Amino acid sequence: MTDPVKSGDFIAPVVRFAPSPTGRIHIGNARTALLNYFFARKRGGTFILRFDDTDFERSTEEFALGIEVDLAWLGVTADRKFRQSERFALYDAATEKLKQAGRLYPCYETSEELERRRRLQIARGAPPIYDRAALNLSAEERANLEAQGRRPHWRFKLAPDTVRWRDLVRGDSHIDCASLSDPVLIREDGSYLYTLPSVVDDLESGVTHIIRGEDHVTNTAVQIQLFETLGGRVPQFGHHNLLIGADGQGLSKRTGALSISGLREAGVETLAVAAMAALTGSAIPVQPVRSLPELAGLFDLSAISHSSARFDDEELKSLSQRVLHGLSYDSVRERLEALDIVGHKAEPFWLAARGNLAVFADIADWWTVVAGEIPTQPLDADFRDAALAALPAEPWDETTWSAWTGALKQATGRKGRDLFHPLRLALTGREAGPELAKLLPLIGRLKVLERLRA
Repeated sequence: MTDPVKSGDFIAPVVRFAPSPTGRIHIGNARTALLNYFFARKRGGTFILRFDDTDFERSTEEFALGIEVDLAWLGVTADRKFRQSERFALYDAATEKLKQAGRLYPCYETSEELERRRRLQIARGAPPIYDRAALNLSAEERANLEAQGRRPHWRFKLAPDTVRWRDLVRGDSHIDCASLSDPVLIREDGSYLYTLPSVVDDLESGVTHIIRGEDHVTNTAVQIQLFETLGGRVPQFGHHNLLIGADGQGLSKRTGALSISGLREAGVETLAVAAMAALTGSAIPVQPVRSLPELAGLFDLSAISHSSARFDDEELKSLSQRVLHGLSYDSVRERLEALDIVGHKAEPFWLAARGNLAVFADIADWWTVVAGEIPTQPLDADFRDAALAALPAEPWDETTWSAWTGALKQATGRKGRDLFHPLRLALTGREAGPELAKLLPLIGRLKVLERLRA
């Protein structure tokens, strides 16, 4: 087992995000990834990306690469990365250790037989847990079953203890293992279910804290017993609440609901997605942030509610716009350059236009207003002539608009909307938009003259 990095007497945490590459991750998965990432970064720890890809039928390389792209877009970078499909030797060794300890035993019931037994237990008012009938089979009986073509699945024999832990989110927690069925760790075809590989990998990679959704709470007692049986240090656990959709239903990566890739394609800002994922359902208000480190500074596991958190699409859209409107030029410089928005006008243009954007892609339309050719609405002849006569000489700055419209007001007697609205339509072709005091110097006198005379 790899020891956590030590800093003086402080042990830096090792955490992991362990998606199955059977679909694209959604905002609920991103929540788990971000909470782990922030936990590690705030404490100088290690963040591991582990692909739980032992489901060969549904796991694909395309999904694995897609998950990495989605995490990178969120700003989440892994210190270490590996795949369970490359580590079966470790799981096989752990299997033998459990068998030698008498904690892993073969069972031969079919799923139909188990279901009939479960229904009978319920009818009798008994808890529907596995009755360990397979432990009473003799070697001869097992051999006969295998001769009939049956292959065993393997169960972990739970100690009848109450397992207790101090949850990082939920506080003191416990589960009575006598109320649980011995979990199946290995299927009839020899493939591993989630539980054993996860514990083995956590041990081998030195994971110190397991932060995951509350849907895994019932797994915790089983995993703690596995950690102890395999002879490793038990990590600390934290189970955060789950995000649910506006309809009150859980999110699923297989349906594509609120997938990270879908949100990205819709133009939602990265920092808005991250803030919604990390802060929804906590005592910390969802708010616009300017950077991921700023968001990490707000993060606090103890502030997370114990109730499910409803995710609001409209709140995300609003937050995305608020984030966008507050972004500095330096933070969007490369994105602007990708749209050929460059040169000395680029920064003042961004500062002028950002407050009118619904999504970042809208900036291209406003750049066309400033630097390209657009259809405009002509002024009536008298007002046009007055506007041309009053147009100041360059150089222009943000006072030019006020000086120009002030002179026009004196010359024509127009004021308010009658004065400003026709000029906006003639210069931008738009009913509304950024302040013309800021746009006018960017459009420039030559282009203003062309549009007024059009």
